Amino acid sequence: MRIKFSIALSFFMILTGFSQEIFVKEFESDALNTTRLLKIAVPKSYEENPDRMYPLTIVFDSEYLFDIYVANAKLYANIDKAPEQIVVGIIQNQNKERYKDCSYDKVTSMPTEEGTKFYRFIRNEVLNYMDANYRISPFKTIVGNTLTANFINYFLLEQKPVFNAYVNINPSYALDMKTFLLKKVPTIEEPTYYYVINGKYNNKKKQKLINEINDLLVQSKNKNFNYFYDKQNNSTKTASIGQGIARSLAFIFEQYSPISRSEFKDKIAHMTPPEAIEYLEKKYVDIEYLFGANIKIRERDIFAIENIIIDKEDGDYLEEFGKMINRLYPESPIGDYYIGKYYETGNDYKRALKYYKNGYAKIDADDPNKDGYYQNVERVLALREAQKNPPKEEENVDEPEDDSQKEENPEEKENINEENKPENN
Repeated sequence: MRIKFSIALSFFMILTGFSQEIFVKEFESDALNTTRLLKIAVPKSYEENPDRMYPLTIVFDSEYLFDIYVANAKLYANIDKAPEQIVVGIIQNQNKERYKDCSYDKVTSMPTEEGTKFYRFIRNEVLNYMDANYRISPFKTIVGNTLTANFINYFLLEQKPVFNAYVNINPSYALDMKTFLLKKVPTIEEPTYYYVINGKYNNKKKQKLINEINDLLVQSKNKNFNYFYDKQNNSTKTASIGQGIARSLAFIFEQYSPISRSEFKDKIAHMTPPEAIEYLEKKYVDIEYLFGANIKIRERDIFAIENIIIDKEDGDYLEEFGKMINRLYPESPIGDYYIGKYYETGNDYKRALKYYKNGYAKIDADDPNKDGYYQNVERVLALREAQKNPPKEEENVDEPEDDSQKEENPEEKENINEENKPENN
């Protein structure tokens, strides 16, 4: 297949306030035999970080969903709840293209000929173009609303799905989609995120099919299939769009976010120290691989597992914990503190003192915590001195006998009297 991309592209800024480069691109498609318009949002940091990869999100119904998604994606990135993303919006509502793009056969529930062409346009042309021209990480999300939400599921039905996350906003499911998903979900081999929002604002027939599919999906025992059914009965159809996008971002990018209370309670609290350390390291390896964000383990995540390391197994893993932190934050005193604590608990005060002093030397003179940290040094100095010079035990001195209090033996008394008798001349 020969894919032609228009040389005369229309680029113009749409939302400078979002610190994103957002432009419209004319895309000449062989699959559709026409030119389609795409909105593309690239984070400001893209040019500043030439080695960084970025997750990709494809948004259908771009006229309605694109700006909402981009705004929420930027908000979540700014508060460190999601990585920055490259977002591509598919414009589908200039001439009601969405109805042909996402059409399916009412009998087979599979895409029509027009729908199949649109599928190839996304799968083979748009994705290939983005991979060839942008630094895209392995993690890809696709977003749809009502009819287009149903269509995104056809990408999930692939033998090896190219998308990792699916955002279904009030999906108008094809009748047999329930059967398709029933067969597909147990076979998923890669971590996959599936979000659905629904509410009483949808008609009863639509609610019924969504609820039936929910009943099926909620029973899935496939650990690779992460599912969130978001029932919003007090919302409206319009309001649910913004709610769904925001809440789906929180769900999909939980792996990227710092450890939350629920994540700690559900996944970490029961772990042993080595398991907790391994979990933390793996979390950040996955973040780098999936999202292209090469970030160090956050200090707040280190503190999240601190009590497990200190309280379980007699603190035997404090040294390993401290060495990991020193690799990540060599300028921080935290790693030296944990190693010092490890040796202190083992009464090896010489080594404990060494690491506490190393940590103290890393603290700036004007840091208000400097004096508090030095208390570790003072405490170990005192313990070391006490170890070198243990207190002497008091000698037991026998008290002199008090003859006045001593009871005389009658036999001894008689002998003495005999000896002291004068001789009879």
